[in-house]
Amino acid sequence: MLSEQNKFLETAYRVLNHVYFADELPEVVITIQSSQRTYGHITVRKIWRDEWDCYHEINISAEHLNRPIENIIATLLHECCHLYAMENDIRDTSNGGRYHNKRFRQIAEERDLKISHAQYIGWSVTEPTERLKEKIKKYNLDTQFDYVRMGETMQAGGGQDGAGGTDGADGKLPKKSSTRKYLCAGCHNSVRATKDVNIMCMDCMLPMIKQVSTDAGIQ
Repeated sequence: MLSEQNKFLETAYRVLNHVYFADELPEVVITIQSSQRTYGHITVRKIWRDEWDCYHEINISAEHLNRPIENIIATLLHECCHLYAMENDIRDTSNGGRYHNKRFRQIAEERDLKISHAQYIGWSVTEPTERLKEKIKKYNLDTQFDYVRMGETMQAGGGQDGAGGTDGADGKLPKKSSTRKYLCAGCHNSVRATKDVNIMCMDCMLPMIKQVSTDAGIQ
C-alpha cells in the first residue's frame, strides 16, 4: 500500500539531488518505517546491497507521514545534507551523530533549509524555507500522503505485531494506562498527561511525541 509513497520519495530524492547537489549524491535505499522519536534518519554505513553496489538507507518516519509535504521533503533534504557531508569527509555531527554542528547548518542553509538550534541536538531543527516550497511546486512535488502509521503494536485477535496468542499473562489483553507519555525527540525529556494534548519541548523547540503502550503501562 505504500508503494506509491516510496516511489514519490525516490522521485523527490532525485529532484533534490539534481537541484541542490548537482546530481553528485549516490543512489540510496529509501524506506518508510516506524520511527516515533525522529522524523527521519540516514545510516552512517551502507547497509543495503545488490549485485552491483552497496547503499545508505534514508528512512522517513511512518508515524509522521501526515505532516505537510514540505516538511517531509525538508526532512528528506536534511538527510541528503548528511549524505553530502559523508561523501565529502565533512564532520557535521558529534556525540554519536546526535549533535549537529555549524558545518551542518551551513550545508543545510545553503540548500534552502531553515535551521534552528536546540540545546541537546545542536543545529538540527529543520523547517522548509519559502524557496524550498517554490521548488516543491516547480517540480510537482506538492502532494499529500494518504497513509500514516498509528504506532499501535497490538493487533486485533492476536498478539503483539500479529504474532498470535495473547499479551496478558492471564490470557487477557493488558489494560491501557489512563495517562499518556510524551517524549521530546531531541533531549528525551518526558511528561505525562491525562488526555491527548499538543505539547512542545521549549528547550529543543520540538514537538513532544506521544509514546505507544506496549505492555500494561506506557513505554
